[in-house]
Amino acid sequence: MSPDPCTQSPSALLPARPTVPRVVSIAGTDPTGGAGTAADLKSITAAGGYGMAVVTAVVAQNTHGVCDIHVPPAEFLAAQLTAVSDDVTLEAVKTGMLGTVEVIEAVAAWIDAHPPRVLVVDPVMVATSGHRLLEPAAERAMLRFCRRASVVTPNIDELAVLTGAPRARTEDEALAQAGRWAAETGVAVLVKTGHLEDREVTNTWVEPDGSQHRASSARVETTSTHGTGCSLASALATRLGAGHRPAAALAWATQWLHEAIVHGAALQVGTGHGPVDHAHQGRRLAAAGSAAPWLRVGEVPARLEAPEDLIDACSGDAGTETGIAPVLPVVAPAGPWTAALWAAGSSLAAQVADSGFVRALVDGSLPGPAFDVYLAQDALYLARYSRALAALAEASTTASGRTFWAESSRSCLTVEAELHRSWLSAEPAEDDTALSPVTSAYTDFLLRHALGSPTPVVAAAVLPCFWLYAQVGGELAEIAPGHPYAAWLETYRDPGFVEGVQGALGEVERELAAASPVRRAAAARAFLLACRHELEFFEQARRLAPHDAPAEAALSGAVR
Repeated sequence: MSPDPCTQSPSALLPARPTVPRVVSIAGTDPTGGAGTAADLKSITAAGGYGMAVVTAVVAQNTHGVCDIHVPPAEFLAAQLTAVSDDVTLEAVKTGMLGTVEVIEAVAAWIDAHPPRVLVVDPVMVATSGHRLLEPAAERAMLRFCRRASVVTPNIDELAVLTGAPRARTEDEALAQAGRWAAETGVAVLVKTGHLEDREVTNTWVEPDGSQHRASSARVETTSTHGTGCSLASALATRLGAGHRPAAALAWATQWLHEAIVHGAALQVGTGHGPVDHAHQGRRLAAAGSAAPWLRVGEVPARLEAPEDLIDACSGDAGTETGIAPVLPVVAPAGPWTAALWAAGSSLAAQVADSGFVRALVDGSLPGPAFDVYLAQDALYLARYSRALAALAEASTTASGRTFWAESSRSCLTVEAELHRSWLSAEPAEDDTALSPVTSAYTDFLLRHALGSPTPVVAAAVLPCFWLYAQVGGELAEIAPGHPYAAWLETYRDPGFVEGVQGALGEVERELAAASPVRRAAAARAFLLACRHELEFFEQARRLAPHDAPAEAALSGAVR
């Protein structure tokens, strides 16, 4: 007779700490998938964990609200919990909806018997509408339960209930409330300002000793925010369970959730308050890892007799793969050939402007570490870009070309390098080992052309670094006072830089006009590939994840 699977002890052969953290969500259900265990499992997976779910309540709900709730007997809940802990070693536990005294006490007893290394408690007590979700006795039981946590993640209204204080009107009031409660209980508190009215949304981890870890993002005007509390708590539990320190775990979870909120409406799930897109980051990173060629064979004709040949070849599916409409150039082409280049590459220009990195840079929500990654790679890029420009200057057949490209090369090494020094507070290091794969691929592409391709091809290859940056700068609205990247953004629309872009366009126009049809076609391919390299270069900072290196967590809020 085979053994009962619900009475077996964990195997001694299992590794003590797997690469993928095992995380259990203890919460209610949501049949439309936006909240509860459904959202928790998606979040755990997105954050790099293996998700499990113990159901506290079966909920009939959709994007308009809750229709009915069935709470299984507490004995069955206890049986679910025992079945998990008898067989699986857990790195983290996240709790959500615990709707009754009996449910809370059953979970508390299990926690006491099997103390997890990480316990994240989302104290579901008050709805977004302000409606109290628990009976008074259950609310009191939840307040006691929260003291077992590593960290609690209340919304602003729940923080007031937790601390017995009036609802906080400002972030400072909320932080003060959290600080007092954390100091009293020894449990960390995550203060979330999503329910306040500030333009910037912050998540701040408040330690019992008063220290804080802050992560911020820009507020998104959307109704697709159903399940954000569940999702943030689950992602946080997973990153903590993987061994990340609170600051790193919070930074990752905050930025991941921001991206999920931004793209939630596109899911078109329901007609009320829709869910976030938990998988958007995963799909984005999967697409970035695709080995598919950026240009299809024959996408650019082998010969370009007239500008219309390129326009006609590239206009049929412009923007159809991304759903982003092509844009008009901020800096006008210098003639028909550069106009044709823009027409062929305008959908890529639109993708650059719409990329997550550029949007966050423009609205000021880009995390500092991501900007640091970009700056460091840009400094390395410019050192090699200047070599490509110098080689182009030597190969140019016109006096104006030799002068312009040589001066542009010099500017990379002086003006641009000085700008990087002011931001990096150090001399940009030219270190091949520090080159990211994206930067290496782009600079290798440019130098290969600079050292072995005809002048028109090289000129077209270096043009996107001028033109696309000017496009970003020209589309900027008024930069708000106190914007963290204001000085950097202003360089994109600096009149001197725009003048340089116009000069580059003039040189490329002359080269293409004088080139053979075959070399024009090669130049068009080089231009389009360089545009794609520019998109990859911007986006790489959102792929490198500066907080991804695990470190031994030092959670002050150990399970009690």
